[in-house]
Amino acid sequence: MKILVVNCGSSSIKYQLIDMENEQVMAKGLVERIGIPGSVITHRPEGKDKVVIEAEMKNHTVGIKYVIDCLTHPEYGVIKDMKEIDATGHRVAHGGELFSEPELVDQRVFEGVRDLGRLAPLHNPASVMGIEATEEALPGVPMVTVFDTAFHQTMPPKAFLYGIPYNMYKDYAIRSYGFHGTSHKYVAETVAKEIGKPIEDLKIITCHLGNGASITAVDGGKSVDTSMGFTPLGGLIMGTRCGDMDPAVVPFIMEKEGFTPEDMNQFMNKKCGVEGISGVSSDFRDVEEAANNGNERARYALDMFIYRVQRYIGAYTAAMNGLDVLVFTAGIGENSITMREEICKNMDFFGITIDPEKNNIRGEIKEISQDSGRVKVYVVPTNEELMIARETKAIVEKLGK
Repeated sequence: MKILVVNCGSSSIKYQLIDMENEQVMAKGLVERIGIPGSVITHRPEGKDKVVIEAEMKNHTVGIKYVIDCLTHPEYGVIKDMKEIDATGHRVAHGGELFSEPELVDQRVFEGVRDLGRLAPLHNPASVMGIEATEEALPGVPMVTVFDTAFHQTMPPKAFLYGIPYNMYKDYAIRSYGFHGTSHKYVAETVAKEIGKPIEDLKIITCHLGNGASITAVDGGKSVDTSMGFTPLGGLIMGTRCGDMDPAVVPFIMEKEGFTPEDMNQFMNKKCGVEGISGVSSDFRDVEEAANNGNERARYALDMFIYRVQRYIGAYTAAMNGLDVLVFTAGIGENSITMREEICKNMDFFGITIDPEKNNIRGEIKEISQDSGRVKVYVVPTNEELMIARETKAIVEKLGK
């Protein structure tokens, strides 16, 4: 079975074609600047040189057609005909309380994804465009939606409710949803397999640390708490996001700066976090370099990030009444040797100790904990596209396809 994984942004399409017989990526690419002058598709077929095509793409339908053209091209394509594509899997940011599992796209699911645009106005409308474009380009091919929030739908009310009147939860669906669920699920399942134990017998904390970052408590294979909340703004400080803070700060800043609600939303998402604190960059590598060169604000930013990660690890260990495995993933988690080391410092009370030699790795699955450590610490590269393909395959197989 060959599955096309599609991840649509407002002006972009990321894609991968995966052969599920061996779970190998046949081709991947990125369509950029859809509906904007300078549209371009970068296509990377496995075993061949990348191809860059500049062409006008007025909408996602045109973008998807270019994807299909690249995949079936006689020179740099990887399939002969688009009929070889058995299904498409679509990443959708928000499933709300409507969707706790991947879903085969029908009218109910399509309308649900569109309606949930009220909770994710920057993300779900792009998914709607991607679904419509794919349906037009590949008529009759099954489509499956995989939701970033779905893995966290197992959180209990004590974890997902906020301290506001209950009717606001019922009337407006205000609650913690959590995000990065596809990544958290993938690395939790992968590390359990790597260890050789059933995931049902493990207490795991997964740290998805990148420009966007979140931490999840996975107890027996189920998410029981996660750091992001109603939106991806909550939890850790991130590249440009403020993370958790006293809510009274919001109206205070709005009054002092004369911000509208939209101004404030943009400020918290785009001007805060590590970039706002350091004054250097949202890229942790730049901030780390500045801190090493004596920049005090850069050091504050890194220390704040490290401290908050440690705080969540401690809280989630308490929430699960124990911890068997700590996992680092995503850009920082997979590649920053020093950040992993700093996060695991002074955590020996919890049984978390890492071996400096084992920790000297980037981007590969490996245990980095000391042999004597009670908690196993792992680096596990995330693969959200593969997780989406697996979920899609499972749904389509139920159809007898």
